[in-house]
Amino acid sequence: MASLDKVADNHVEQIAESVHSIDDKQKGADIDNARQLAQQYVPGSPEEKALLRKLDWRLIPCVWVLYLLGFLDRANIGNAKTGGLEDDFNLTSNQYSIIVIVFFISYLICEVPSNMILTRVRPHVYLPGLGIFWGTVAACMGATQNWGQVAGLRFLLGVAEAGFAPGCAFYLSSWYRKYELATRYAFIYTSVPLAGAISGLLAGLITEYMDGAAGLAGWRWLFILEGIASIVAATVIFFLMPDYPSTSKRFLNEEETILACNRLAMDGIALTQGAHGEGLSHWKAFKMCVSDWRTWAQCILFTLVTGSQTMSYFIPTLISSFGWKGHSGQYHTIPPYAAALTYIVVCAWLADRYRTKWPFLAGLSGLGTVLFIAVTLTTDKMTRYILTIFAFGTIYGCSPLVKTWVADVIPHPAEKRAIAIALINSIGNASSIYGSWLWPSKDAKHGYIPGFATTTTWLGMCSILTLVFAWLFNKYPVKKVEQEDIMASELRAQREKIARV
Repeated sequence: MASLDKVADNHVEQIAESVHSIDDKQKGADIDNARQLAQQYVPGSPEEKALLRKLDWRLIPCVWVLYLLGFLDRANIGNAKTGGLEDDFNLTSNQYSIIVIVFFISYLICEVPSNMILTRVRPHVYLPGLGIFWGTVAACMGATQNWGQVAGLRFLLGVAEAGFAPGCAFYLSSWYRKYELATRYAFIYTSVPLAGAISGLLAGLITEYMDGAAGLAGWRWLFILEGIASIVAATVIFFLMPDYPSTSKRFLNEEETILACNRLAMDGIALTQGAHGEGLSHWKAFKMCVSDWRTWAQCILFTLVTGSQTMSYFIPTLISSFGWKGHSGQYHTIPPYAAALTYIVVCAWLADRYRTKWPFLAGLSGLGTVLFIAVTLTTDKMTRYILTIFAFGTIYGCSPLVKTWVADVIPHPAEKRAIAIALINSIGNASSIYGSWLWPSKDAKHGYIPGFATTTTWLGMCSILTLVFAWLFNKYPVKKVEQEDIMASELRAQREKIARV
């Protein structure tokens, strides 16, 4: 284990050396200033609370809205299928699975390069830019004439959306402390089940009341209207979203900037686009990431969670098998997502409240295992529907816990953290490629037992491995960068920037 950590440990030493290699007199002044800042920092002070409020009211709404609209544009394929697309294109089960799969192929390929770019550019340009891209692609799906065109645009949609989810996870980890991150990310992640619930509501309304408007089928209007909503929202957010703590002078004053950086340094979290991260190439950061066993541990957990989450693309189909079809079936997709929203908020809040994530991740995935076993063994359709509501929610509750756990175990350097988050998200979503084949139409008469059984197994493995990895993380903790080294380096960079001006 120790040999796998050498590259990361060497980087920690390089950070300290970069501080100590400058002029001795100036070095001492920077170190003294950094120590004073560390001593002055009081968690929960009025200044910190004011900063957190400022962050929460600006960062969270911007990311939340884009997350919501992105998931609407991604997941509305299921509603479009049952809303007329399947009949219009004579869609087979295999063709639909391909349409779902191609999204994840491009999504998987583009995530890591996207987060590499994000460490070098301004988030307020890049993240909303992705929103405009995917909104345009989604709207164009309303003009498709065959299933092959739908599949092609879904591939482009994956390219557009690939950088957003891991980009947001990295972006938030560059602003919030470890014990603040889960709640904030979970609040943003509530947009996912909410989007699922809204998707069912919108699909029901649009396919019912706009079918035939301007000579277009209702499922076409579903793609067009939701795509346009993403374009408009992303354009507005471009003017509202701040960048990183070290590069958001229009959003933070000097005192707020120092406080924002000092808070992260207290946790040993490397500052994105900060002084000590300069000079670390993408290739070097990538090698540091893939040589760290912690990255692969998190990959395994997220693979199990996202594999289970492919169930969301077949919720309308599952609801139909329970006896509700048409517009009624669309509305019955809402309760599972409502349960998911509850799990997400409660479990993430508890994780931050007790400053630990693994007990809640292990417990939630264990609960999901038990509930899905009950679903598999039950034959009554109403009972299966109710159990599915509560079991489905546990999957969504696990996802933000895994994603925010990454920042705890891989805090520095920032470039490595960005690649780790993207790589974990990318490899995890690879499970969605084969997971999308778990719910074929031929299994409907048997109650989709193979799909439910596989999901049960994945969640059970997630619960057990969470306990194993938590023990390993504790036994082999990552070497922490000292707060004074991070802040001394940052103070020097700010001083040199002023001198150049």
